[in-house]
Amino acid sequence: MVNTFIMGNPIRKKLYIYCNIALLLAAFISGLSFVAQKFGMVYVGPFTFNTLRCFIGSACLLPIIYFSKKFYKTQKYRQIELLKGGLFAGIVLFIAFSINQYCMIYAQAGKAGFITSLYILFVPVIAMFLKHKLQLCVKISIGIAFIGLYLLCAKNTFQFELYDIFLLISAFFFALHIIILSYYSKKSDTFKLSALQFVVAGVLSLPFMLLENPSIQSIAAGWKPILFIGVIVTGIAYTLQIFGHKATKPVLATLILSSESVFAVLGGVVFLGESLGFREILGCLIMLFAIVFSQISLIGGSHEKSNYKSNI
Repeated sequence: MVNTFIMGNPIRKKLYIYCNIALLLAAFISGLSFVAQKFGMVYVGPFTFNTLRCFIGSACLLPIIYFSKKFYKTQKYRQIELLKGGLFAGIVLFIAFSINQYCMIYAQAGKAGFITSLYILFVPVIAMFLKHKLQLCVKISIGIAFIGLYLLCAKNTFQFELYDIFLLISAFFFALHIIILSYYSKKSDTFKLSALQFVVAGVLSLPFMLLENPSIQSIAAGWKPILFIGVIVTGIAYTLQIFGHKATKPVLATLILSSESVFAVLGGVVFLGESLGFREILGCLIMLFAIVFSQISLIGGSHEKSNYKSNI
């Protein structure tokens, strides 16, 4: 939450605004990517899809890393923190990607989106477990966002099935990934950390990809969704997310990122010709209200002193 330290410092205030915009853009891209992700599974298996997206995502960041070092002076970070952050984030991302992508084969889109988005509940729980206090407006915002997500995603009868448990597990690991990025994004270069986590996740996915026996023909047939997810979603959106964590606390970042469900619905309307009912429109409005309400400290501020250690 923005506090008096940030509000009284123009540079930090500007960074906070940029980070929030980056998180919103990441949510926008991720929301619109759902159709491509589902379409890509027509051609290749889940581990093949994840392996390709991770390696493509890391590869497209290499030129940025090279030119950023060549043309402007980057902040120096401890190499060990980059390695630890990339390793931890990559392992957790591999687990989250693998479980979620595999469940996408069987789960209904709306229910899968809702259960996966429950990371908005896991992040504050983990934060409180790490002894971080949540202010009242943030707690209220989480509850409001949960209601909005339910209205937005749970359209049909919500019958419990076995893979729902695995979707819930993937939501926990996505939450853990947010916590890890929130901590190491302040100790590492954004582009290097992003690229390294994808290399780790890609390497871990590779043995399982080989078990699926993918063919060059199937990969070539699905090149459009694979390339879109690899470059735009994995390379760009996740890098924006890492940058966003530099000045935004994980719980608030989670609320902003959860708006991807809104963009997913709007993307269906624009690109697939789907229609929105009153329930979905109400869910969108409630989600947007929750995000705005969570930023209430922009007006009132807080008496708590800021320090980056509290931004785990």
